[in-house]
Formats: sequence, C-alpha cells, structure tokens
Amino acid sequence: MKADLITIGDEILIGQIVDTNSAWLAKSLHDIGIRVNQIKSISDEASDIIDALDSSKAEIIIITGGLGPTNDDITKQTLSRYFDSELVFNEAVFKHIGQLLVGRGIELNALNRSQAMLPKDAKVLFNRTGTAAGMWFNSNDRQVISLPGVPFEMKGIVEEHVLPELLNQNGGHVVVSKTVLTTGLPESMLAVKIADWENNLPNHLKLAYLPKPGIVRLRLTAEGANRTEIEESIQKELEKLQQILTKEIFGFDEETLEQVVGRLLLEKKCTLSTAESCTGGQIAALITSVAGSSAYFKGSVVAYHNQIKSDILHVNDSNITKYGAVSQQVVEEMAMGAIELLKTDYAISVSGIAGPSGGTQEKPVGTTWIAVSDGKNTISQQFTFGEHRGRNITRASLMALNMLRLLIINKI
Repeated sequence: MKADLITIGDEILIGQIVDTNSAWLAKSLHDIGIRVNQIKSISDEASDIIDALDSSKAEIIIITGGLGPTNDDITKQTLSRYFDSELVFNEAVFKHIGQLLVGRGIELNALNRSQAMLPKDAKVLFNRTGTAAGMWFNSNDRQVISLPGVPFEMKGIVEEHVLPELLNQNGGHVVVSKTVLTTGLPESMLAVKIADWENNLPNHLKLAYLPKPGIVRLRLTAEGANRTEIEESIQKELEKLQQILTKEIFGFDEETLEQVVGRLLLEKKCTLSTAESCTGGQIAALITSVAGSSAYFKGSVVAYHNQIKSDILHVNDSNITKYGAVSQQVVEEMAMGAIELLKTDYAISVSGIAGPSGGTQEKPVGTTWIAVSDGKNTISQQFTFGEHRGRNITRASLMALNMLRLLIINKI
C-alpha cells in the first residue's frame, strides 16, 4: 500500500513553523509496511486542497491541519463538498468539546459548536486531547484521512484509530528497522571496514548509510508478517557487526553519545568536568542536555583566551608560547587543570582552530587537539576536521565525548 501526506497551513509555507507531522507519520506508516509516495505542503485554500486530492495516485491520503474553530480553517468544509457529503451535528463530539473546555476554564461559544458539525459520510475519529475530531473518508478504493495539525492531537488519533486499522488492512505486514550508531570513522572508511559483512547479509535485510557530522548511522531493515522472526534475524547480524566495530559502535536507534557517556559515568559513580576552547561550551551543553546529568557533571571552564588557560587551569605559559594554544602539551594540561579545579574523576579538554580564519600552513583551519583524562592517564589526539566552523565544533564535541567513552570502557 502507498500513501501521500498533505500538510495544510500558510504558516508552514512561510517558514513560521516546521512540519514535524509528516516526518512522524512517514515513520509510523513505514513501520507497518506502508510506503509514503510523496509529502506535500499546501496553503489554506480550497482549490489547493482539491488539486492535491485530484493529483494524488495513492490508495491512502493523510491530511493534517485546517480543522480548527476559526474561519481560516476550511479543510472540513472543503472535504465535505469534495465527497458530496453534508455537515451534521455530532452530539458525542460536542459533549466532549464541552467537557474539555470546561476543564480548562473556557466558555463554549458558537465556533466551538461548529467543530461538532462533521461530514455525514465520514467515519469520525475521536480526539481525546483536543476539540477537532478526525475524519476518514472511503471513496472509489481510496481512503482520505483528515487529522488536526496540532502534533500531540494528531499523534493520539493516529495511534488509537489510524495505525491499527491500516495495519489490519495491510495483512499484519510489518517493517522492522534497527539503527546502529557509530562514530570515529567517516562513511567511506566505515564501508570498507564492514564490506565483507555487508556483502554477506541475507537477501531480506537491507542496509542504509545515514551520515551526519561526526556520526554515521547504519540502518538495517527487513519486512514480513512475523515480527519476531525478523527481529531475530536482525539481531543475529548485529552481533556479527559488533565483533567488527568494537570501538566505533556507541549505541542504537535514538540514543545519543551524551546519553551513553552519562550512563557509563552513573554506572561507575564517577564525575566529569570539561575545559573547552574552540568548542565554546558545546560539550558541556551536550552533556547537560541529558536529564539527570547533575549527578555526574560538575561544571566547565570555557578557556577561550590564553590567559584563562594559564590563570584558571594553570596551563604553563611557556608551553603556550613554545607549542601554541592548539597543541598536545596545552590540551593535556587543560584536562589536568579541570580535574584539579573542579575535583572530578574525569575531564575532557579541547583546543583548536574552528575557522574560518586563523589557520596556518602548519596548523590549518580544523586542526584540533582533544584530551581525556582520569587523573592518572591522560590521552590526547590531534584531528583535522575541515574548514566549516559549525561542523568543526560539532565534530570536535562528538569526538571528545567518544574518546571519553573509550577511556571509561578501557578501549583507548
């Protein structure tokens, strides 16, 4: 089965909001074996809605948006006319709207009542968390499902009503994906390292490379009617892959590197500090983005100026003069300085030339030194990330977290 996704709203087209509904819907449909053929965003115009419906060749069309109580919300009226239906009052929906608004301290008005007027020939999809009910039309072997644009309302209706029915229609066909998260190797080098494993994958398993700065995701996908068998076959191949990528794999699916590092620190009951120059606090920001990170993260020194490196972190001035701020000697002293100053078990330090200017022939833009230390062992490494400032900061931050991960698990 194939589906088209249509999002309605001028606010999307002018860039005022980002269409997250389509991404969530596409993944949800993929997981039950329904392929999304196209995703389209259109304006709040009846003619555009009709054109989008007429041009679609999909068996399933899912529309989000335009079901609110105000005059600019025209989806319901347009669909009712399109399917030669009429709007009728739905007592159950109106009662729910009243209970919902009273609970929020809002008085019912005529606009709220209009939301209980629904197409006679559509199946009503009850919205437990909002006032806009969904609608499901069946016509000429095509299904058109209209949903509210508010993300949490849309998701609630889809999970309760839409996905179970579509899964049943699709014969219980499921698609199972497992994403392996790797760092430390660029996509091309990773592909070479796992070439034999990839070439010997069973025919029913498909592999996709999904790179972004600092991380390459490997997605294994299979489909069929028996979820348990599919999951077992994927797990068997993952175990083989883990024997090859012993250092590079840091997690799976939606995990982040900062979550993995935090979990390791919690398990060891250890604390962490950072001393950052070129990353400007980005590593600390990643670490503290994880709920509960105060249990293991003490703080950070953003030593952007050399005086802070020497005055606060006690980096030897002579080393800065002799080797430069971007050097092994300086970054190792920064790490030790952070441990001594903030009294932590581990520290990360970074110093580099983020760019776009400041590079030399000896140290071009992107040159970065990273150190990690447990107070007894300090390990440092030089990297050359590239010429783009933003990507250099991202790559340096992720590489630093990965070096700490490897130090904690004794693989560095």
